[in-house]
Amino acid sequence: MEPKRIVDISLTLQEPMRGFQKSSAKTIDADGWNASTLEIYSHAGTHMDAPLHFDVGLTTIDELDPKRFICNCHIVRLSKVRKRELITTSHLGEVADRVKAGEGLIFHTGWSRYYKEPDIYRDQLPRISEELARWMVEKRINIVGVEPPSIADVNNIQELQTIHRILMEGDVLILEGLCNLERVILDYVELLALPLKIGQGDGAPVRALIVE
Repeated sequence: MEPKRIVDISLTLQEPMRGFQKSSAKTIDADGWNASTLEIYSHAGTHMDAPLHFDVGLTTIDELDPKRFICNCHIVRLSKVRKRELITTSHLGEVADRVKAGEGLIFHTGWSRYYKEPDIYRDQLPRISEELARWMVEKRINIVGVEPPSIADVNNIQELQTIHRILMEGDVLILEGLCNLERVILDYVELLALPLKIGQGDGAPVRALIVE
């Protein structure tokens, strides 16, 4: 059996990342060991949303079924997507016919290249259309993953709430802030997306890996 290839598709939590701060709590010289104090916004970097995030029921991140964090996914290649473009089912191509209930969709837009340009990365992101969101619910998609920090326009509260609520009410997990998808060779892969188990959490940072 050939060894599996692992691709880390999660952003590194480090300053000056938005929503992340790290300070020294202990040092070798003063205390005998090194340790840090971390202050992390629950949706910083690569992260997963819980239904509580948009008040879709009371399910929190620690209450999600961990079996859902590991699933087969189709990579949807959209390298030519434009700024602020709405992604629809027409963008799926043949994947629309191949995807099965319980599988995931990961959208490779190359958007993570703008990570250090917040006026583009956060404010001009391509996003999931309402039509596509409803289609994913109908198809019983397990998880949708995107490179931008959100699946919807963060500057349009109505759109932001509508798209998140459609997916959450339809029991589709939302994974945002992915990167390194250009390193993924195959278009059908296994995803491991493990959020921190935060009690009563509305979301949590995720270590996301692709297994080829």
